[in-house]
Amino acid sequence: MEILDPALQAYLDQHCEPEPEMLITINRETNLKVLKPHMLSGHYQGRLLSMLSKMLRPKCILEIGTYTGYATICLAEGLVEGGEIHTIEVNLEMEEMIRKNFKNSGFEKIIFPHFGDAQHIMLELSDKNYDLVFIDADKKSNFAYYQLVINQLKPGGVIIVDNVLWKGKVYSEAQDSDTRLIREFNNLITADDRVEQLILPVRDGITVIRKK
Repeated sequence: MEILDPALQAYLDQHCEPEPEMLITINRETNLKVLKPHMLSGHYQGRLLSMLSKMLRPKCILEIGTYTGYATICLAEGLVEGGEIHTIEVNLEMEEMIRKNFKNSGFEKIIFPHFGDAQHIMLELSDKNYDLVFIDADKKSNFAYYQLVINQLKPGGVIIVDNVLWKGKVYSEAQDSDTRLIREFNNLITADDRVEQLILPVRDGITVIRKK
């Protein structure tokens, strides 16, 4: 979902780093073979995730919601030597494509995919300390994921949450259950004095949350 004017988005796409060829392939294959291809991060958002990761130089990343692995690979670009990224996907039917994409990316040895219920897997990974977390899964569980991971996030670490503007509905009069949940999540994060936060109007809205 794009909330920006298409002409502006096209201009932004033209004035950021080119989309790597391998990610172009994943983008194309996702659109051809997978339901709801709009869920893919895509060129501009992918370069934002890559840039943030390269700026943070994380040792350990957690991603909740792998989909076809596009964003995972973007995040992996910033890992320091010896770093790792753990990514969780609930849809077991995606496993073959995900593993293939990771193998082709050149990051296979530092990406650790997990398949199943995210909250259960997060508990299994409770010994990890994260520098960067990307939440892009079922929106009704955003705050549950946040609560599970905030204590494992290092001071100065960053949580990125996708789809926080929800097609622009969070700042409209819409009262459907999904919109109310995302609006509530945004309000809870704003009130949390453990962190500082900023919503970026990128695609469907991204919140960048920094732990103090």
